[in-house]
Amino acid sequence: MRRRKTTTRTLEMFLGVVGSFMGVFSGSFLIFIKSVGQAQMSFLGFVAILASILGLFSSYYLTKNEELAGIGFLIATMFVIVGADHINVISALFLLAAGILTLFRK
Repeated sequence: MRRRKTTTRTLEMFLGVVGSFMGVFSGSFLIFIKSVGQAQMSFLGFVAILASILGLFSSYYLTKNEELAGIGFLIATMFVIVGADHINVISALFLLAAGILTLFRK
């Protein structure tokens, strides 16, 4: 019998969790800006927070189903970019890296 080499997903999980927490923080910042100025920032902040929560769920499902988690990371990346204009670029980069590593690392 051949042994299969298992890959640990610690890096992907770390990148997903850090990117998600940064996304929640920047989305909350956009909602706070809403009280100062534009009303559209509130909606974009909620989109960024929901996408970051999707990133957290993808981090949780990373050990159960890698492909589903990778797709979830990439979808969260797209919505984080749309939701939090320029503030959330670093969070999107973390989520994108987690998604690409999850899908292509075997």
